[in-house]
Amino acid sequence: MATNVEEKQNEAGRHQEVGHKSLLQSDALYQYILETSVYPREPEPMKELREVTAKHPWNIMTTSADEGQFLNMLIKLINAKNTMEIGVYTGYSLLATALALPEDGKILAMDINRENYELGLPVIEKAGVSHKIDFREGPALPVLDLMVEDEKNHGAYDFIFVDADKDNYLNYHKRLIELVKVGGLIGYDNTLWNGSVVAPPDAPLRKYVRYYRDFVLELNKALAADPRIEICMLPVGDGITLCRRIK
Repeated sequence: MATNVEEKQNEAGRHQEVGHKSLLQSDALYQYILETSVYPREPEPMKELREVTAKHPWNIMTTSADEGQFLNMLIKLINAKNTMEIGVYTGYSLLATALALPEDGKILAMDINRENYELGLPVIEKAGVSHKIDFREGPALPVLDLMVEDEKNHGAYDFIFVDADKDNYLNYHKRLIELVKVGGLIGYDNTLWNGSVVAPPDAPLRKYVRYYRDFVLELNKALAADPRIEICMLPVGDGITLCRRIK
């Protein structure tokens, strides 16, 4: 009996691992996905960065390993070359993108915290892809405003990934839709927000989850009604919505 209880406790605890944001009801099924198709194919630099990030006190902010694999595949499928990332943290998703881009591919990466980025930078440099990254510290909106003012930036990006302040997602969208090319993709992360998008009003939620939930709901509603894009919401990680610009 004690052994069975211990096994159940171990299984329950497995998914407190870094970046565990799976919305699957079965943790065993999520573990199967990780152990069967994600970890065996995870590039060594990404594994190293995942392990480095695990030691950081804010590790819940990292992109999950299965989502990193998805982004890496997506970049290759659309033959992206010029990309942007808003919200970098230690750079796991950034590294997934950089590894997938061609040698002359570029990523404009923005985050308010350079210290977190520099935690992962040695791994990125060792992977030989740091030359693809233009990192800029500070709020992204002022940078985007300047970019939108210059028409040469309009439609210049193949892929843009956003995993940042949820209360600004709609503000980002208003600008990014001008910068991504027709046929290009914008990916918004955390669009299912810990599953809270379907939680009743009186549900017990962590303060930060409750605070940002309304912003996520507003974003989802706006994206669904935006005639300039086609959308696909996927239950990968904490939910990612892909927006393909069509006009």
